[in-house]
Amino acid sequence: MRLYMKYFSMHLQSQMQYKVSFFLTALGQFLVSFTALLGIWFMFMRFNTVEGFSFPQVLLCFATMLMAFSLAEFMGRGFDHFPRIISNGEFDRMLVRPRRVALQVLASQMEFSRLGRLVQAILVFCYAIPASGVNWTYDKIITLCLMVICGSIVFFCLFLIYAAISFFTIEGLEFMNIFTDGGREFGRYPFSVYGKEALRFLTYVIPLALFQYYPLLYILERKTSSFYMFMPLLALPFAIPAYAFWRFGLSRYKSTGS
Repeated sequence: MRLYMKYFSMHLQSQMQYKVSFFLTALGQFLVSFTALLGIWFMFMRFNTVEGFSFPQVLLCFATMLMAFSLAEFMGRGFDHFPRIISNGEFDRMLVRPRRVALQVLASQMEFSRLGRLVQAILVFCYAIPASGVNWTYDKIITLCLMVICGSIVFFCLFLIYAAISFFTIEGLEFMNIFTDGGREFGRYPFSVYGKEALRFLTYVIPLALFQYYPLLYILERKTSSFYMFMPLLALPFAIPAYAFWRFGLSRYKSTGS
């Protein structure tokens, strides 16, 4: 942890050397996400509800997914850039250092400007939480926290899988963006709006619905069983195959010779 905090401090100091560039980039990230928010707003200008969900309730989905993705992207940006680390030979240097490879990759890239998205998620929460009409008891607050924390872990695992694929392909496969950036974009709405087959896939294969859709039903009192409150925790075992795949790819790694 001490080493990671040193990396954290180094990246922060280096990026703050160019403060104007940093804040403009953060503003750009904020505005890019803002266009998605406008898309939701325009949708509800035409329709009062979507699958029975009101505008503030959909914003709870939007803010949850955006915050979870932003935290995962900030922490796991090194894995998102892993194909470049392999192709330029930097990974070979990591292998000979007396530190865990995963920690070095994790700390190799931290983009603080991505916090622009996090700020927007916080602002959306500030509007959606009181406007949603939810009676916010302690159990619902815990549920919302679990949605964000477990969601960030699931997105982090998807970045880890993306990095592990690069052991075999060298270049990253863009189809993984369907589950990372695509998951964030599709997660603007409750996953039930995409049909039963999509909901099943996002429940049993890529567990995005476990921390977005089902606990939302509990918060909105559409499901009263406390089982739905803890459903985000059921997404955490997804980390086991993700890490196992990373270890398998690492064991099969051959230098690119760069």
